[in-house]
Amino acid sequence: MVQSKFKSYDELPLFLNAKTVAEVLGISMAGSYELLHQEDFPVLRIGSRLVVPKEKFLSWIESQAGGAQRE
Repeated sequence: MVQSKFKSYDELPLFLNAKTVAEVLGISMAGSYELLHQEDFPVLRIGSRLVVPKEKFLSWIESQAGGAQRE
């Protein structure tokens, strides 16, 4: 499992790449790329890069967790 270096949502960058998504969720890079290619995941394609806006990522997490509140 990948260990996250982030201790709170505030520490996340404005845009997350595949590596950061993997670190935050504690999943592999392969799992992160699989997630970034799902239709309902809030990813932006900038050229060949896939990035996720921080606020959209947090909203997606809340929706997956049944609307749990952030701390």
